[in-house]
Amino acid sequence: MTLKYPSGKEYRGNKTSIAHLPAADYANRGMTLEDDLNATNEYYRERSIAVIHKKPTPVQIVRVDYPKRSAAVITEAYFRQASTTDYNGVYRGKYIDFEAKETRNKTAFPLKNFHAHQIRHMEQVVAHGGICFAILRFSLLNETYLLDASHLIAWWNEQEAGGRKSIPKQEIERHGHSIPLGYQPRIDYISVVDNVYFSG
Repeated sequence: MTLKYPSGKEYRGNKTSIAHLPAADYANRGMTLEDDLNATNEYYRERSIAVIHKKPTPVQIVRVDYPKRSAAVITEAYFRQASTTDYNGVYRGKYIDFEAKETRNKTAFPLKNFHAHQIRHMEQVVAHGGICFAILRFSLLNETYLLDASHLIAWWNEQEAGGRKSIPKQEIERHGHSIPLGYQPRIDYISVVDNVYFSG
């Protein structure tokens, strides 16, 4: 299926089918970062810890093929509007908004994984007093970090001014916060949120 942005540009996200991903085991606790976060958020909601959901992305279906009478296959669709960030909700009376990305790069996180409208959205959330961050996973290293939006925005603006197009891993380690990996919850980012945003 072809997905396109409102501008008509083709979406080139992760096209791997879930059916073809390896099953989770203790060493690889989740199939993808999104799967891990969805399971974590479900854990938080079931225990009344936090109410965080993945934002649905409205899609306009353009073309459908019917290879069989009993089956319909969507072959072309458009995003109705530019997406903002992946997740939002409420924790301890504060609005939380974050983006989740992963990379196979071992030494830096490419800024091309983000879009300008996402960064502008993060700026607005911060300006209105919300908690905003990115969860970044180095998939080959099995390392996950929470990086406050202010640092991501600063690196984005530097790139816009002609600077480097990625955030060095050393900078993420310095300014970000390692998220412990576990079984339940899989990615306990709320414990990091507690330490970063509520400890003072």
